[in-house]
Amino acid sequence: MALTAMFTALITAGAYIRIPIPVCPFTLQFLFTTLAGIVLGKNKGAAASALYVMLGLCGLPVFTGGGGISYVLQPTFGYLIGFVAGSYLTGLIVHSGEATTGRLLAGCFAGLGVVYAFGMIYYRAVSVLWLHDPISIGKLFLYCFVLAVPGDILLCILSTAVAKRLSHFKLIRGAA
Repeated sequence: MALTAMFTALITAGAYIRIPIPVCPFTLQFLFTTLAGIVLGKNKGAAASALYVMLGLCGLPVFTGGGGISYVLQPTFGYLIGFVAGSYLTGLIVHSGEATTGRLLAGCFAGLGVVYAFGMIYYRAVSVLWLHDPISIGKLFLYCFVLAVPGDILLCILSTAVAKRLSHFKLIRGAA
């Protein structure tokens, strides 16, 4: 329970460490949601991410733009949902066998794919259905993927490196 709370706090801190880019700011949330899946496993990792989202929806200013239930109408809310699913998938893949570098990278990149899928689909849906200001598919791809994904790819590599260091302390099940 303490580790789940710690990762929820790390995800919150990661929201405030950001590099502004158009549409979707680059933060360190993905690093910590990925590490939550790696260290805690699929269920507890997803629980840490879900707790973060719930705290924000309850009104605590833990999201990059504050908090509150109205945040579900923000186009970027899909990325937050994606963090929960990404943590789960990362934990599922990493803990399905020995925590090799390949398995760690596969888990990180699979989680990254899920985060972007949820985020981009939600962004498009909210911009069309709620804001009545549809973003073109080309701009969506540019702003919500092309500009943001290079940093997140580096975070996947960093997550893998951190996980390999943590494996020396036997914090990851199946670690070599």
